[in-house]
Amino acid sequence: MKVAVLGAGAIGAYVGAALHRAGVEVHLVARGAHLEAMRRNGVRVHSPRGDFTAAPHATDDPADIGPVDHVFLGLKAHQYAACGPLINPLLGPDTAVVAAQNGIPWWYFHGLTGHPLEGTRIEAVDPGGSVSAVLDTRRAIGCVVYCSTEIEAPGVIRHVEGTRFSLGEPDRTISARCKDLSEAMVAGGLKAPIEPDLRDDIWVKLMGNVAFNPLSALTRATMAEMCEHRDTRELVALMMSETIAVARAVGCRPRISIEKRIDGAQRVGHHKTSMLQDLEAGKALETDAIIGAVVEIARLTGVAAPTLRSVYAAIDLLGRKALTAAS
Repeated sequence: MKVAVLGAGAIGAYVGAALHRAGVEVHLVARGAHLEAMRRNGVRVHSPRGDFTAAPHATDDPADIGPVDHVFLGLKAHQYAACGPLINPLLGPDTAVVAAQNGIPWWYFHGLTGHPLEGTRIEAVDPGGSVSAVLDTRRAIGCVVYCSTEIEAPGVIRHVEGTRFSLGEPDRTISARCKDLSEAMVAGGLKAPIEPDLRDDIWVKLMGNVAFNPLSALTRATMAEMCEHRDTRELVALMMSETIAVARAVGCRPRISIEKRIDGAQRVGHHKTSMLQDLEAGKALETDAIIGAVVEIARLTGVAAPTLRSVYAAIDLLGRKALTAAS
């Protein structure tokens, strides 16, 4: 198996190192000091499960790699539309693209035979078809990440918790390409269950992201602080309740209670969400995939989601202002 990790940041480099440890031919695509460190010293992983070092090939030029069996996308969802020049050299006739993103993916309504919204494009995550023009939905393998990592230093990945990367085909089949990838990831020390319908997992994770990510950026609060503040906790619960209603409107049943989801987030402690980290770093925020797409699906299905709409309006404006200030 030949795998390229496009965007070998905290999650991508960790997955690449695990696959390399399993004997997979891995190529990491990165840039800057992080790339140079991985070239010199490999990927050094610090983990409560045991430290290890892997030395896969690392480059900033995908043309050095050529077509692969799987591309693991470590990019943010809003970067997909512009990734054509990077991903095109990696694509062969049967290359699969594993989209390990937060929120609603661009392929969400693809492959849902008989569903009223089958084939519907979600403008929030595929504006004007700009993403599907670069990433053909037929190549997509969904991936829901239950893993927390961070770049401790260039080339050094701190694995905080979790090793689960749930995989699934948009058309809900159990494909050979999913099985091959799952087996390789498990051999590298990860959990990689293949879900008959990954959309249920998407909504379970989204219940937390849709609330905690934007609220953390708006309040500058950690996970524990949001859960421990009574009124904010109630706001989180309300946003989760509206999200469950949207999920049910498209035929999904997230298998977790709101209180259990909040309690789990509280146990994470004083951790800054990815959206808050991006805001503080002056980066674009994942607002459209995490909350904008949910608001759009609510509109498509006639679900009232006033709290989600209000928070989305606020975080969208904050994100736009932050980018303007950074430029």
